[in-house]
Amino acid sequence: MSADFQPANPNYHQEVERILQAAPFARALGLQTVEVAPGYCETRLPVREDHQQQDGYVHAGVQCTLTDHTGGAAGATLIGEGQLVLTADFKISLLRPVLGKELNCRARVIKPGRSLIIVESDLFADQRWDRLLARASVTLAVVDKRLA
Repeated sequence: MSADFQPANPNYHQEVERILQAAPFARALGLQTVEVAPGYCETRLPVREDHQQQDGYVHAGVQCTLTDHTGGAAGATLIGEGQLVLTADFKISLLRPVLGKELNCRARVIKPGRSLIIVESDLFADQRWDRLLARASVTLAVVDKRLA
């Protein structure tokens, strides 16, 4: 977790919950918030059968969605009221086939900025923090809500 950042919005917890709960796709997947701090977000996802691909592994699309939404939430902890973040660039390295009962994602801001925020999201399963399954680099555009 990072304590090096100061939130521009004192209600950043509410904004993160709004982001994670207002997105129908993330909500349908079952994404849950574990911890939020300035520049940091941790989420979990109980794995269901409909998250799996044909061979029983967690589908890459589920992994992408989890790392993207968690990364966006981490970035959103640093934006001001009246702003939002949108993914401008996304790259994921799928390091291992993913099995498990629960996915865990930890995202931390690497570089905050007024127009772009760079986040790194790490994916694990069943709280095995020593076994990195995927890593995503997420570039977020900071946008004024009135202009979006």
